[in-house]
Amino acid sequence: MSVKRLWICLGILLLLARPVWAAEPQVAARGAALVDGETGRVLWGRNEEKTMEMASTTKIMTAMLILEKCGMDEIVTISKNAAAQPDVQMGLKEGEQWYVGDLLRAMMLQSYNDAAVALAEHASGSVEAFCMEMTARAKALGAANTVFGTPNGLDSSLSLEQHHTTAADLGLLTAWALEDPVFREIISLPSHSFTDVTGARSHTAVNTDRFLQMYDGAIGVKTGYTNKAGNCFVGAAERDGARLIAVVLGCGWGAEGREQKWKDAKALLDYGYDTFAKTEIVQEGTVCGSVAVGRSTVAEIPLVTEMDFSGIFSEEELEHLKKTAYVPLSVEAPVEQGMELGTLEISLEGEVLAEVPLAAGADAPSYTFGQWLEVLAEDWRSLQRD
Repeated sequence: MSVKRLWICLGILLLLARPVWAAEPQVAARGAALVDGETGRVLWGRNEEKTMEMASTTKIMTAMLILEKCGMDEIVTISKNAAAQPDVQMGLKEGEQWYVGDLLRAMMLQSYNDAAVALAEHASGSVEAFCMEMTARAKALGAANTVFGTPNGLDSSLSLEQHHTTAADLGLLTAWALEDPVFREIISLPSHSFTDVTGARSHTAVNTDRFLQMYDGAIGVKTGYTNKAGNCFVGAAERDGARLIAVVLGCGWGAEGREQKWKDAKALLDYGYDTFAKTEIVQEGTVCGSVAVGRSTVAEIPLVTEMDFSGIFSEEELEHLKKTAYVPLSVEAPVEQGMELGTLEISLEGEVLAEVPLAAGADAPSYTFGQWLEVLAEDWRSLQRD
């Protein structure tokens, strides 16, 4: 074989050995984020920190606050204000009584605006009070750039300043919501049939989330549209133990925009599953060094992790993942196994992803009286020799 042909063959082998990275997703959305569905970490984004309208994806937060504040069997009495909400509406009438659980399912499946207002008024006494609670809860969860001015997402009478989120914030809030089994059960229902408290009126709400049938592993979450926000969608899927969330805001208007939100969500999730995988970074009980012990016959004890930590990472990210143990140089006895002594910090490019507690992996009892005498005697002999 000639030298030239040898170099060509070697070049081909090197190319084949290199990892093939998926092309970045092409989306029409004005704001988009691909989010780790367990940690809320943004894996890929486009204008993900830009404040934008979010239409009925607002109802993700509405649902979670209702789940926190109300029992599913509580009775909601419909107000004049709730009954007067515009389409999409369930057709609630002032004075009717319905169960919280039924209104909540109807709101999430078919995006009823009257149901959202009825639930908000029931939970907090007024829409305004409920929205203040929504905003405060979101900020407490880390969604610092989110403000709620309505529980249903209708924004025609509100400024952007009064009602907005970001794709990153909405992904974070959705990751939190998906930890709730009742929320997950609701968003995956194909439909829900129910009656009012008296049994006189019956209704069936059908899930408008076509993504559940369009994407392998899809588990929800919520569609949205207003003239200001355009078509919006938060979609989530689970495959091979990895839960991913796609947030797309402002995907366009009209029939084209309605279809575009599905395409954008699919593009994000396809990219996610082609590029990232769930990886165990730390396993509970892993030894991470040791620490010296004073005033004990045990000279040092191992440090072990107290919890698992896993996340969704690309191969490139795994190469840059950093683990830093923060522990004292020494500790004094007595030390009991399981006593927390430090922290293992896991970070990526300066961002702290987790702080895993480090605990004593063994006991280190203090000197007994007799052992103290032996130590003192040895110290005395050392002084004499000096």
